[in-house]
Parts: sequence; structure tokens; C-alpha cells
Amino acid sequence: MKEAEYRNWLHARRWRGNPLTEKAINVRIARLRRVERSLKDLGFDTDNVDAIFERGNFPALLKKLADAIGSSEKPPEKLVPEAENPDGQLNNLLAVTRLYGKFASGEDPNAHDLADADIGDESDDVGTNADTIRAAALTYYIEPARKRGDERVSIRAGDLHNRLGLEQAHANVCQALGGAKFQRLAQVPPPTAEGPPQSSTTTFHYQLSQPLSTHQANAVPVETNPTNLIFFGPPGTGKTYRTTHEAVRLCDGSAPADRAALKERYRELERQQRIGFVTFHQSFSYEDFVEGLRPETNPSAGSASSGFRLEVNKGAFCKIAALADQARTAAGGSQQAGGYDLADRRFWKMGLGTIGAEDHIYEQAIAGDYIVLGWGGDVDWSDAAYNDLAAVRAKWAEVAPADSKPSNISQLWPFRTEMKKGDIIIVPYGNSAFRAVGEVIGDYSYEPSDEGGYNHRRAVNWLLILDKPLPLDSIIEGTFTMRTLYPINRRRIKIEALSRLLGGDGNAISRSQAPQPFVLIIDEINRANISKVFGELITLLEPDKRLGMENEITVKLPYSGDPFGVPLNLHIVATMNTADRSIALLDTALRRRFTFRELMPDPVLLAEAARKTQVDLVAVLTVINARIEYLFDREHQIGHAFFMGCQTRDDVDDVMRDRVLPLLQEYFFEDWSRLAMVLGEYEGVKDGAFLRCEKIAPPPGFNGDDRWRWSVRGKFAPDAYQRLIGRVQPANDRLADPEESSAAE
Repeated sequence: MKEAEYRNWLHARRWRGNPLTEKAINVRIARLRRVERSLKDLGFDTDNVDAIFERGNFPALLKKLADAIGSSEKPPEKLVPEAENPDGQLNNLLAVTRLYGKFASGEDPNAHDLADADIGDESDDVGTNADTIRAAALTYYIEPARKRGDERVSIRAGDLHNRLGLEQAHANVCQALGGAKFQRLAQVPPPTAEGPPQSSTTTFHYQLSQPLSTHQANAVPVETNPTNLIFFGPPGTGKTYRTTHEAVRLCDGSAPADRAALKERYRELERQQRIGFVTFHQSFSYEDFVEGLRPETNPSAGSASSGFRLEVNKGAFCKIAALADQARTAAGGSQQAGGYDLADRRFWKMGLGTIGAEDHIYEQAIAGDYIVLGWGGDVDWSDAAYNDLAAVRAKWAEVAPADSKPSNISQLWPFRTEMKKGDIIIVPYGNSAFRAVGEVIGDYSYEPSDEGGYNHRRAVNWLLILDKPLPLDSIIEGTFTMRTLYPINRRRIKIEALSRLLGGDGNAISRSQAPQPFVLIIDEINRANISKVFGELITLLEPDKRLGMENEITVKLPYSGDPFGVPLNLHIVATMNTADRSIALLDTALRRRFTFRELMPDPVLLAEAARKTQVDLVAVLTVINARIEYLFDREHQIGHAFFMGCQTRDDVDDVMRDRVLPLLQEYFFEDWSRLAMVLGEYEGVKDGAFLRCEKIAPPPGFNGDDRWRWSVRGKFAPDAYQRLIGRVQPANDRLADPEESSAAE
């Protein structure tokens, strides 16, 4: 690839009426590099795209890329690494390869500019087949699903018709107008008054259809109003399952019906840090949920002494609220399609000045689009001789023999030599937060500083600059160390989360003006002291007081002093087990701010398990819960989820013995007589279907009544469940041996 010439050609190109950003140019070049690295895997004998073009094999390359789209065969690993949706990446790679073909053929960079139609330049490639030529004379009027007033956009057909056909070309128009990228077109009667004559026009409207990626973010409208929802009910009624479904629905606008697909999408959103999960318990506090002071080790520089200091530690709620607020405020709230391409990238931690004392270093670097290193002294290390580490050591020993600090070499060497274009830089804010992310786009340069020090630079394209630092664990496992510069193991990077945070790939088009939704799931919300955990934030949960709403409110957090508000795109979904604590005991303020949705046992859902186990579980659960409600209350019933996974009669017995009977003992406070009533058994029956009951005589000399000793049978009677639901009447004196019990029947 003739990178320098191609970069200049791209600089001259216009997209949506404006010059391409450096970020967009770097993306196109990075993608073309991936194509070059994969040429031999695609069957060519060279890894140079220019050689492919000069030999006349460029159409063959385009065909191979096009044929890979939708193919059942797995594309080369170098071409589409770690891809959940390879077709999406292949489409992008095909587009950038075509674009390079325009450059290689000497075409004007703006020969087919469609800025007036708001079309991205990766979809405006013109085909050369006869259908394209015939279609070139037509004008298409696209009726947007989300209209911009009454505006109708006209597009020249010849500029759009590409290899994928007219429908795929207009799919990109649909995306430009605010719809999903992959959509179905339908021909409708042409306009009469407001459009050109029918003989020269064809009009299309579009509607949503299944996208190429099942999990394409925001493919359908998402919830725009803040949601505060609590699922409550007895244990085993599917509350946690419902939170999974609800969280995915709130993020995507809909949720897969298939359980496996739902879980996979849920895990994907978790990896993107768009779904958070926390479980409340008796010891859970405000400091765990919002923020508090935590001790951090504080080793002294250059010594073995150690100590600790108290630092503000953000809780689960603050962390996800910060991510949601960043998504809300970024780019005016609009979200770009897909995430930033991080395949084959190397990651570095790069400090830019001491926080509080050298903030100007960071600010100047951001403004000047560079990173700068303070180690390495006043020496210009640009000479190629310093590609050799030994030469660097020798030069440093010559110019600064008294300065033996190893960082002058151990920090300078990777900054100068090992860091490459395309590497990703993460700028820390302390050891547990970050404030900027950039992509290296330039080689090492020596730029003497007026203040001394900080003389060594590399040009970067800032991909993300944060007004407020975000928690480091939202994109990286663990924390940073105090060293200025070092590589970060790729295994520590949360690729999906960082990719989402960096947004689109430089040429993506906004699909929705609503910010990306985030969901915090709180399991067992009633097990903690709600007033203590939420504190003053209970007021901020109200929908109209969220950030971005008309009556937004912020408070000053007590430990950090930071202003804090709850963004409108953060939804809260919680569960509450009514058997643990009655809903009537909940904090009244919480009840006013949440919607409560009751989930009760549904025995009908056990029909399939009943068929597999040959036990009438529908009737069993119905009878048990009716008796519990009569003897206790409706909030302490047994949920259907206990039996959902049963495959055999033994599985049912295990659930009854290990889960249901202990729960009933707890419900009735060890009152076995009432537990026996639930099972359809009575005092005085020696051996019931589930329980044994033995008489205990009073001790000698004690004038008292006989008592009963209850215990669970080692093996339930063969007809235990028929007897429980009243289909078999129990004998008055059942035998302990199940076989004899069966014979007596």
C-alpha cells in the first residue's frame, strides 16, 4: 500500500460535505492493512495490494471478499479476528478495498461525492455492469421512517448501485436517514405533484427488518423514559430470569425469545459494561453502593517502607451512572453504529504529568494531539542509531553519568522504539481511573520544552477525552501502577467495553438521538437497609429529576465532594423475595419511586417437566401452594422454578427433600404438624408418603401427654405425589418399607 500518497488522497476527499477526520482516515488505512495481511490466506502470492492491482487481479480480490460475505465457510483469522458478526466487518473491508481501487486507478477523490444526500463514502462506489448503467438515469425518493419534518431526499441511482444491488445501496440511505442499516425496501407508487414525472422516477419507502447481526445494537427503538422496576414474589418464580429479559429489552428495545440467545446477548451487554449487577445484603452500605473511603497501600518511591492512605472508592451505582452519563453527553447523545475496531491493537498506559501539579502537561497534550514523555533528558533520540538499545544506554551514560535512574531508559526505549502507529494509549487519572484514550499516529519526535523535561513526543488521534474520569475497571481488569509508561496485557482489556466507549469507526452514522441505555440490576433489594444504602440519592431516582430531564437535580457527594446526578438513560431493575421480608415493610420513599410487578408461581409452566418425570407437577404445585396460603399466606408459596429442570422422578424427590421441605420448615418455624398438613399427612400416621411420625412417651415420673417426633423419610413412597394431591387415600398405618407400602396399595 502506498500509504503516504493514499493518506493525501483521503485528505482531499469529502464525506458529508466535510473533510475526512484523521480518525476516519486511520480507520480506512488500518482496515486495508488487515486486507493486505490476509492476501496470502485468500490465495494470492503476495501481501501487497499494489502488486495485486498492477497484475490486474484487483477484481478477483474484490470478488473473494464479496463471496466471503454470508458464506458458511469461516473467513481467514487475520482478516476477521474475534468477530461475532464477520459479515459486518467483511462489508467494511470490501468497501475500503474498493476505495483504494479508486485511488490506485487515479480517480478524483470526490468523483462520486454524495454529500448532499448524507451518504457515507464507503457505500458510494459505482458498479460498471449494465444494470447500473440503465439505473443511472433514475432518481430515487427515499421516504424516511423517522422524518426530518416533511423532507424527502432524492438520490441518484447510478451513484448508489453497487455490487450488492440497489436494495443494499438504499440500505445505506436508510441508515443515513436515521433508520437501521440493513433494511428491506418496498416499491410504492411514484410521487405525483411533488416529484418528477413518473416515467423517470421510482420511489421507495423502507421498513425495519431483521438486521444481519441478531444483536446489532439499537436496531429497534429503545426505552427513552427512565425505568425503576421491582419484580417481587415468592422464591422460585423466575424473578432473576425476568431481570435478564427486561435488561436486554431496555438496552435493545426487544429481547430474544430463545433462552440461549437471551443469555448470550445479556453477557455481551455485560462485557460492554451496559448492564451491571449487584446483590444487596444486611451488611451492604452506602459506601459499597455510592462511594466511600477505602485504604490503599502507599509505598514510598525508591524505598521499602510502606503505609496506606484513604482514597475515595466509587461504588457500583456511581460507576455505572458515570458510564451512562458519558454516553448521554457524548456527541449530543447520539450513538454511532458498532464499536471501534480494536483488532490487532497493542495497549499502553501513558501518564501525562502529575495530577494537580502538572495539569498543564495533560491539557497541552490534549490540545496539541500528542503524548509526551518526561524521561530521557534533553537528548534527541531520533537518529536511527538509537534503534539499538545498547546505543541508548551508551549515550545516556555519556550525557548524564550522574543520573542513574533506570526510567530514563526503561521508559524512553518503549516510547521511542516499541510503540507503533495504531497502538492504543490509555491516559490514567490516578491508579483506578482514566481520562483519555488515543491512537498513536506518528513516530517519535524530539520537541524541546521551554520548561525543560517533557521533550519527547508522538502524535496521537484522541479517540476519547473525558470531562470526568471514568472508573478504570470499566475497561481494564485491575488497577494501574505508578510507572509512567508500560504495555497493558491484552487479556486485561475489556475489549467490548472499550470498543463501545470509543464509539463508531469513523464513518458510522448516527441511528438514534436517544443515548445508549444502561441497566443496573439489584438482586434481593429488600435485604439491605434501603434508606441507608441510597441515602440522599433516593430523590434523584425520580424520572423527572434525572440528568437530562426538565427538573434535573444534582447533589454533592459527601466523600469526594463531586456533584452527582442519575442520568436519564440509566434504568434500575430489582428483585424482591417476599418470603424474606414483606413488601409492606419496604421504605415508603422507595415504594413511591419504583413500579412493582408481582411474579407468582405458575404451575402450568411445569407441563413439560411433568411429562418427562411422569409426576403430575402441575397438580402437585397447585395443591402445595393452596395449602400454604391457607395455613400461612400467599407470599410464602413455592415457585415453579424449583421443578423446571427436573428430568426424572429422582430429580423431583431431590428437589422436595433438599429444597422444598427445608423451606417449609422455615416457613412454619419447625411446626411439623402444619408442614405435614401441606403434604397431606397427619399426626399419628406412622409412615406417611414423605414423613415419619413416631410417638414419644413422657419420661418416667413426668406427668405429661405423649408427643410426636417427625422426620423426613430416606426414600419417599412410590405413590407419594398421588397421595399428596388426593388421588390415593393414605392408609392409617403405612409401613416404613416402600415396597411393602406399594404392596399394601
